Formats: sequence, structure tokens, C-alpha cells
Amino acid sequence: MSASARNDLLSWLTGSLLPGWIARAYDPARPGFVEYLQPDGTPELGELRTTLVTARLTYVFSHAHLLGVPGALAAARHGFAFLTGALRQPDGRFVHSGTTDGEVVDGRSDFYDLAFVLFACGWFAKASGDQSVLAIAGEVMDFLEQELAHPAGGFREDTLGTQPRRQNPHMHLLEACHALAAVSPDPRWLETADMLVRLMRERMLDESGTLGEFFDEDWAAFPGSRGLIREPGHHFEWTWLLHHHERLTGSAEARETARSLHAFGQRQVDVPSNASRLVVNEVDAAGAVLNGAALLWPQTEYLKALVARIEFEGDTDAAARLDRHVELMFSHFVDRASGLWVNQIDAGGRPIADRVPVRVLYHLVLALAEICRVCDGGAAA
Repeated sequence: MSASARNDLLSWLTGSLLPGWIARAYDPARPGFVEYLQPDGTPELGELRTTLVTARLTYVFSHAHLLGVPGALAAARHGFAFLTGALRQPDGRFVHSGTTDGEVVDGRSDFYDLAFVLFACGWFAKASGDQSVLAIAGEVMDFLEQELAHPAGGFREDTLGTQPRRQNPHMHLLEACHALAAVSPDPRWLETADMLVRLMRERMLDESGTLGEFFDEDWAAFPGSRGLIREPGHHFEWTWLLHHHERLTGSAEARETARSLHAFGQRQVDVPSNASRLVVNEVDAAGAVLNGAALLWPQTEYLKALVARIEFEGDTDAAARLDRHVELMFSHFVDRASGLWVNQIDAGGRPIADRVPVRVLYHLVLALAEICRVCDGGAAA
């Protein structure tokens, strides 16, 4: 990416996208953050608040503050206060969802949610300088280890024992551990990260080296069609994470696995039948398409994987692909003028739904920030 293109992207990210979303999602008079927008950008002003969206936007606004966006730290504080107040119970457990006045709607504690609570803790501590946040992160990790640890390795889905088990929340816990390791000297974060990478390599990869999504109690592929699913977007997301895991720990195995996962995902982008060159939602282990629609988030994870290839492998082909896919993302999904997006398009390129899910902002902001950092020759986050 040229210096001028990188500067234009950074200017849009910090001068348009993030300020626009602070204005839309953050209202000091209303607890938490909105969950959805209408296609015209009008917030849906319901009373429901989820731990997932609250944590993701706390991360977004924390990162925005570190990028110099005015008002972002106040928005992050607002989110973190609601996250650790209304959505955290007196016993320290986080509920899945509640209302703006603190009433519990869904009281289960969900592993996927908790991974993002930890991620938000890491980034909010970095943005605010508040080291007391790390004690909350430690309590969340204690809860995972004491209440959700599974005897076959990894963690249960939630306090209800929901099936199937998934790789996805384990991946995001790895991301959170990396974020916390950046602000905390506690060795548990990188020790947990090492455990998660080992678990992925030993239990989630099949014999062909592709990454499964759904599993039974003992990490066998979940019966039926769900056990066949491979998501190229998650292959790319793990690629980025594993390169950073090598940076943090020196793990040669992490780089080896990153290369293999990226190669599988890249084949799905390059296959001749994929005329759009977008990242499709689902394939099987042989690459046969199971769901040919395309969500926005796999495009952002592909961009992050390309950035990691540039940063850690010096991959010139990835640099050329990065420029092309940024333009594809804007032409198919993201509207530069409004900062809104179409969340999913079908195989013919037609939008599937109109609502704008606020939770996806996490994917878009992190990908764009990584592009701007690496294309500027910046240090790893």
C-alpha cells in the first residue's frame, strides 16, 4: 500500500469512521451501547444490552483513544462501567444479557462473551492506564478455569453445558491473552495462550491440516453437517494470531501452523469458481463450498492475515493482494461516506439483511488499524 493510500485510510478511520460511531453508539445518558442500527444509521433504541457488544465496543473505543480520536476514552469508560456494573453480578459472574436498568435477561455465563470481556480489559487498561482492571481480568480467568474448564481440554461453551463445543471462543481467548500480556507482567496470560495454541494444533486441526468449527465433548467432529464446516475467515484469523503468538513467545510451531492455515484459506479465495475473490462463509475440508454467501467479517480477517504475511514473512504477493481486497471490501460492503456496512451478501452479490450489527465494528476497526500500523512500518501492537 502506498504512503498516500495508507494515510487516506488512517484519516478515514480516525477522522470519519470512529468519530461517527462514537456519535451513534455512545450516549452518556443511556447505559451501555446500542446493538443494531437501521440501514440509514438510525440506532435501534431498545433496552437490551449484551455483554458481547458492550465488551467489543469498549475495545473499539479504547483502541480509538490510542489512535488519538477525541472523545473515545470517555466512550470506553462508559462501556467498561456498564460491563463491570450492570452486566457483572455480585458474585463476579458476567451475564449474557441485561437491560439498560440492570435487570438480567439471560443469566448464563458464556465463554465467548468472557473472552471478549478479557479482551476489553486488556485494551481498556492500555488506553486508560488503570491497572485495577487487571484484577477483574484475573477474576474472569479464575472463573473460566474453575467453572468452565473441560476435562478433555479447553473450556465449556457456557454454564448451561450447551453443545456443540466450538473452536471460535478458544481463538478469541487467545486474542485476549495476547492483549493482556501486553499490559500485565503476569505469566498466566502467555501460559494460557501457549495452552490454547497447543489445544488447537492437537484437537481442532484434522488430518489434512484444516480447522474444524464444531466438536463433541471429546473434540471429535460434531455429528452431521456441522462437523464438516470449515470457515476460511477463521483460518485467516488464526493466521494473524499465530504470527503474533510467535512474536510474543518465539514459537516456531505457531508460524508453521499459520502458514498452513493461510494456504488453505488462500486457495478458497483463488479457486477459479470464485469469480468475486471474496472470502466465502463455509467450505468443507476439501474446499467444496457449503455456504457461498460472504459476510463482512471474513474479509477483515483476510486483510489481517495479509498484513501478518507482510509483517512477518515479507510477502510481496500479500502486499498486492492487500490493496485489491481493501477495495473489494469497500466496493461490496462498507460505505465510506456513512461508515455503515452491508453485513452479508449472497453468492450473486445481493445484500441478505438490512440491519447493521454493531458487534462487527470490532472486526473492521482492528483490521484497518493493523493495515495502517504495518504499512507505516509501526511496531507490533
